Amino acid sequence: MITGRQVRAARALLNWTQERLAEKALVALTALKRLESERGLGVHEGTIDQVRRALETAGILFIESGQGRGVMLLNETSDIQTRQGRGRGRVESS
Repeated sequence: MITGRQVRAARALLNWTQERLAEKALVALTALKRLESERGLGVHEGTIDQVRRALETAGILFIESGQGRGVMLLNETSDIQTRQGRGRGRVESS
């Protein structure tokens, strides 16, 4: 199961606000705030799963080992292209 810290770290890697993640995951903003809370507030497993899937779709890999938990951003260049819009700002050579 992912943690609130991992979700906050993933959002930071993607440069997403809580509002954007809630929209992408199709969850209520209040539910996301509860998930990210330092106090460990309860959240439905379905909400956690939707948030995880939205972040994974955006290129986040959740990591868990004997040494701890973390996140990694995969395919950062394709994520940048998605944020900037495909083909915009491309320089063509002649």
